[in-house]
Amino acid sequence: MCRNITVLRGLEPAATPEEVTAAARQYVRKVSGVTTVNEPARAAFEAAVEEVAAATAKLLETLPPRKQPPTTVPPLRRPSVRARIAAKEAAAAKG
Repeated sequence: MCRNITVLRGLEPAATPEEVTAAARQYVRKVSGVTTVNEPARAAFEAAVEEVAAATAKLLETLPPRKQPPTTVPPLRRPSVRARIAAKEAAAAKG
């Protein structure tokens, strides 16, 4: 499916709502073929992200624990990604 979506089950500490939403956003982008959301599609896109995030959170809550943690670190836990997000937010605040 989408190689960019990381495994969230079994993370220590558990996946945050922000990580669940980021994974949902990647999924919705992939299945919709939308990379940049325009204004006419924004409401439908964001509603889909919310629904997928809710379903994902429910799934993670109900699955039994993993015996081993995932082999990859979610992007939002990587310092380089956090730095890139912070720089983008700082630039947007100045702009």
